[in-house]
Amino acid sequence: MTPMQQRILIEARDWIGTPYVHQSARKGAGTDCLGLIRGLWRALYGQEPEPVPAYSMDWSEPQGEERLWDAAVRHLLAKPLDHLAPADVVLFRMRSNAVAKHLGIVGQTGHHPTFIHAYSGHGVVESPLSLPWRRRIVARFTFPEEAL
Repeated sequence: MTPMQQRILIEARDWIGTPYVHQSARKGAGTDCLGLIRGLWRALYGQEPEPVPAYSMDWSEPQGEERLWDAAVRHLLAKPLDHLAPADVVLFRMRSNAVAKHLGIVGQTGHHPTFIHAYSGHGVVESPLSLPWRRRIVARFTFPEEAL
């Protein structure tokens, strides 16, 4: 594992236990899945990647716009889906034909893969990356070595 991957995982695991709060991004106080990624970005690069407009719980489903995916492409480096690695950012589509609207960080791979994410009703947790979750992954990214 690279030093960058180690740093990301240490920081992501430090968020575990943070309550789920929609549109928030404060370790220990409250966050949603995007807020977790924003918090990791701040820890790595010292600032927000971009201003984040208010967003609803349904994201942009009524419009069918992939806003979260588009933002990930602007700031993260896309990787092929064929192989997950620790510290990868994974984007999930929660339902077929819906927009992708959930993010997590791969915690470990191998026989017992996990991912760290902020989940409504649970807060930030490290969950098994079970087959039902893996089937929902539509994109994979990594944080750049330096802010873009």
